[in-house]
Amino acid sequence: MKKVEAVVADAAADSVVAAIAEHARTGTVGDGKIWVTTVDTVMRVRTGEMGDAAI
Repeated sequence: MKKVEAVVADAAADSVVAAIAEHARTGTVGDGKIWVTTVDTVMRVRTGEMGDAAI
């Protein structure tokens, strides 16, 4: 099984989903699924940045 994960700003979510779907679609079984979920909090450990600044 292969897996790709991405955390992006809300404003970029639709275009990221579209790009992944466009380039991953072969039309055969196994192309996969895309889930879009909310991330409540993000912290960049190295700098302590929070929220969008940490993405």
